[in-house]
Amino acid sequence: MSLITGAGGGLGQALVAEFASQGWRVVAGCHRQPEQAETDTVWPLPLDVTSRAQVMAAVERVRQRWGAINLLVNNAGLTADRPVLQMSEADWDRVFNVNLKGAFLCSQAVLPAMMQQRDGHIINVASYSARQGARGQANYAAAKAGLIGLTQSLAKEVGARNVRVNAVLPGVLPTPMTASLGAKRLAELAHANALGRLNSVAEVARFVVFLASCANISGQLFQLDSRIAPWA
Repeated sequence: MSLITGAGGGLGQALVAEFASQGWRVVAGCHRQPEQAETDTVWPLPLDVTSRAQVMAAVERVRQRWGAINLLVNNAGLTADRPVLQMSEADWDRVFNVNLKGAFLCSQAVLPAMMQQRDGHIINVASYSARQGARGQANYAAAKAGLIGLTQSLAKEVGARNVRVNAVLPGVLPTPMTASLGAKRLAELAHANALGRLNSVAEVARFVVFLASCANISGQLFQLDSRIAPWA
């Protein structure tokens, strides 16, 4: 059984659909009113990942209804782009709270059961921005870099209990989050890829489902587009 946060977004909806199609029971955690219809395998659940109380309550509800959580996909994320000199403290905190603190709170909530059952997988949705920060995205780049650090540290902490922790960098995707960039900027981002094109939410979702099934991979980062980061 899987818990996917940020399930109302473009990638989130694709993840829910792909996991459900592959036979998983899916809890679709959404900050706003869930858009997915409830079925035998998909359970939409309101979830504010920045609230410890709401995260703990949601995880307890899931356990009572469906039992153990085998997979957590920390997909919830947002941007608030602005140059550092113009960035408000509120925008800095909001981006960190959703992208990084939310992953921490959700991971902390599901880990005791995963460690007790000696099986589980946490997949964090990071970003290429963590490898090469973009102008105007200092808050987002820093939060996603922190998520990679969380991924690797946590993998070392819980590996002895057969809990895997990995991160994916999905690339720029045609979702509501990127719609405001405009056609010209999206074309520039596509050109930055060796293949000259952007990834799709469907391909990312298929990869995440595959990764979730892997029993011997942990602490790894998987970049899912064809941009080539410079050497540090």
